[in-house]
Amino acid sequence: MNTLRKVASALCTAAAFAAPAALAQERYPSRPVEVVVPWGPGGGADILGRFVAKWMEADLKGSFPVINLPGATGSIGLQKMVASGNDAHAIGVLTGDTLTMAAFPDSPFKFGEIVALGVMIRQPSGLFAKGDGRFKSWADVIAADKAKPGSVTVAITGANSPDEATVNYLASKGLKLISVPFARPGERYTSVLGGHVDLLYEQAGDIKGNLDSKAMRPLIFFASQRLAPPFADVPVAGELGYDVLLPQMRAIVAKAGTEPRRLEILAASLGRYAATPEFAAYLRDQYAQPDSYIPMKDAQRFLEGEISAFQRVLRSGK
Repeated sequence: MNTLRKVASALCTAAAFAAPAALAQERYPSRPVEVVVPWGPGGGADILGRFVAKWMEADLKGSFPVINLPGATGSIGLQKMVASGNDAHAIGVLTGDTLTMAAFPDSPFKFGEIVALGVMIRQPSGLFAKGDGRFKSWADVIAADKAKPGSVTVAITGANSPDEATVNYLASKGLKLISVPFARPGERYTSVLGGHVDLLYEQAGDIKGNLDSKAMRPLIFFASQRLAPPFADVPVAGELGYDVLLPQMRAIVAKAGTEPRRLEILAASLGRYAATPEFAAYLRDQYAQPDSYIPMKDAQRFLEGEISAFQRVLRSGK
């Protein structure tokens, strides 16, 4: 009888230890994983979020609903993602606009609260005008500002963003442009198309339809060298003596402290997506760098470098 009791006790003990191990190795994802897009529908972050969600649903055999939560330069949506817990059932799209908020000590976005699963896209930023508007070239903008400083307005994403930092930098060079923030991408675009704001700070791929239809035109790109066609005739910051290069980037992130195995599953799925012809076509369609993708092992260091670059622009724009 004593022997039977000992055997039963040993089996119970083994089961007690096995249960947590089984839970730790349960299938992931076993329930829906929210893909938080901290911007409104229709912009570049939304496009990326929906492409990634569609890919992961097929690749990981799970549900990845896209949730748009715009506001506060993207920090509201990412705060919601962080608050959802560290079981990797919520991931988010981090843009350069939100990342650079980490350069400010009182920012609601804290870089240490997220971990990058992969940087997916990098694009040069630029200023664009209405196709049939008064500005046909960057020289037209300079002339208008010289004639009446503060008369040219720029639609931007929000405060403490690369958009605002670039406008402030240009002010240090004598161009007194006025920033007008819009939280939703569609509002920025219609403000320019409707003639309510003169210029738009954006990436060419995000407004491809407007560029193809000639509804908008690029005036300058913040790059060191001229871009390939169809933008080879558009001047760039490097040739005009503007030391401001804040390209847009978008990464997929999760909450810091999430179980490493689940992070690896998600990151590996992004790596497989980045190797597909569909992803290469997406980058071409967005006028992005063909080598945009940065895997998880290098992504966090890259993002830290982007914050440092933004801080340099902030200092030079004062």
